[in-house]
Amino acid sequence: MIVKQNPPISQVIVDRIKKAGARFHANDNISDYIEEGEKELLIEELTEKFEDVLKSLVIDIDTDPNSHNTGHRLAKMYIKEIMSGRYEKAPKVASFPNDGSHGTKPYSGMLVVRADIKSMCSHHHQPVTGVAYIGIIPSTKVIGLSKYVRIAQHCARRGTLQEELCGDIASAIMKATESENVACYIVARHGCMENRGIMASCAATQTTVLHGLFYTADAKKEFFDNVQMQENQNRFSCS
Repeated sequence: MIVKQNPPISQVIVDRIKKAGARFHANDNISDYIEEGEKELLIEELTEKFEDVLKSLVIDIDTDPNSHNTGHRLAKMYIKEIMSGRYEKAPKVASFPNDGSHGTKPYSGMLVVRADIKSMCSHHHQPVTGVAYIGIIPSTKVIGLSKYVRIAQHCARRGTLQEELCGDIASAIMKATESENVACYIVARHGCMENRGIMASCAATQTTVLHGLFYTADAKKEFFDNVQMQENQNRFSCS
């Protein structure tokens, strides 16, 4: 049995955010304003509201075995999975000096990392599935390869637009690495185009954000050559 909180926990969190003068858009991370145990309370509150939505869709959630507990499943999915990037802290990222301290020269070349991402369109709450390619020319710090992927996935798991997501990933990588030379290219398919409206199957959207040296023709070409190489290799290995 769900015990209603008065005021609801969502309003408590909103009041906390407004008092701090912060923003809580669909693509914002609000984890700093959520206290221990409050995500579970949000799930409880959402469960009841999702059940009301199902009832308004004239779905019998009491006797239909396929719809029983669907409200709770939806609530958990939003808070802990598809929008978890709003409610969870950013991943901890350990950095290492790129100064030749281990007997090698500092790395001054380009690094390109591929990250599979899942996101959600904030207009229709439909899935966005794709790949982010992150390019970096390191400065004085480097981070572990998996951290690029974790950062991209943390930025993606919220309600957003692909254009914004591309910029958010690039900014987060720049902050973690202290390098101004960062690029992000995303190619993704959108449920809001495939599952409704135009019903366009296999329609892909591409976005690019470039910073620093990636504006130069040579670096830009090298980045996209690497992207194409990885795309070709991935296509071959998955066929």
